[in-house]
Amino acid sequence: MQSLVIVAHGSHLNPESSAPTYDHADTIRATGAFDEVRTGFWKEEPHFREVLRTVEGDEVYVVPLFISEGYFTEQVIPRELRLAGWDVSEWDSDGLSADQATLVAEDIDKEVHYCGPVGTHRAMTDVIVRRAESVTNDADVGDGFGLAVVGHGTERNENSAKAIEYHADRIAERDRFDEVKPLYMDEDPEVDDLPEHFESDDVVLVPLFIADGYHTQEDIPEDVGLCEDHTEGYEVPETVDGTRIWYAGAVGTEPLMADVVLERADDAGADLGTALDDVRETTRVATGD
Repeated sequence: MQSLVIVAHGSHLNPESSAPTYDHADTIRATGAFDEVRTGFWKEEPHFREVLRTVEGDEVYVVPLFISEGYFTEQVIPRELRLAGWDVSEWDSDGLSADQATLVAEDIDKEVHYCGPVGTHRAMTDVIVRRAESVTNDADVGDGFGLAVVGHGTERNENSAKAIEYHADRIAERDRFDEVKPLYMDEDPEVDDLPEHFESDDVVLVPLFIADGYHTQEDIPEDVGLCEDHTEGYEVPETVDGTRIWYAGAVGTEPLMADVVLERADDAGADLGTALDDVRETTRVATGD
């Protein structure tokens, strides 16, 4: 049996935090590529520590639904899954290149293929672009538009900004949008000043977060000036200082994210059959393209 386990942060305070994880698991489950698809969380049940005990398969692939490499992917998850002999050097990563490590989960005595986070995978670039297409309802969006890829950012962890810059650079190389800029909440250049960073009259803002929560539903809309109080709502697009901003919400809610999870498992050696093509087709129909 071939099993997939998707692990995510979850939240005690926001029940919607886990919704994208369940949605992507359902999408992948429907492909039949895995005999079972499980989900595990840090702040919800089943917990990281328990989720592998629910797995029956003897070929197990674990994919972290996290944006960047760091504390959770390098310390918390391997520890809670009890991956024997784990050392971050197994990935030999520069902060973007974590791939997979095959280790034994001690308490169930099974081999586990532990994958890098979805946020640093090359396929995430396509999800960001699809998010721009979804919010504008335009499969060809780009000409005359700027694109802001927004992340949390922090000077305490340099890897926090690497994924944002990586995907912004890859999208810029495609010459699809007039401008592509990485912006941050907690470091320069700041998302608060978005209109100052773009010459385009229309800018799509895509937050590189897994789920819609406090940052994407409250902080960013208020900081950018889409509204004074998020509880009062705002239009999409909303004009701020002469710039029409198309706010897309968390990238992780985009149905195509299931493709990135599959890509991680595929890179680790999973036998996916036609699942990748099926998911790309299914999610494109789901977004109305």
